[in-house]
Amino acid sequence: MLPLARSAMRLSARGTQWIAARQSHHKHASDFHDKYGNVILLGGALFCVSIWGYVATQTGIEWNLSPVGKVTPKEWREK
Repeated sequence: MLPLARSAMRLSARGTQWIAARQSHHKHASDFHDKYGNVILLGGALFCVSIWGYVATQTGIEWNLSPVGKVTPKEWREK
């Protein structure tokens, strides 16, 4: 293995060990995301689904999902 690659691997391994040791000594207190993260995610998803449900069913938009049977070709004109 090349000396440069070998030293880079040692540095990355040391950095990983240092981060793991630092995090193991850190007392993890619950923050805003731990307390309310899932509730906010579910609330946002419910809001999005309800708004799109309203738009799709109550606003009278014609969605034109399939052109089959709606598009008719014009007659060919020769000049």
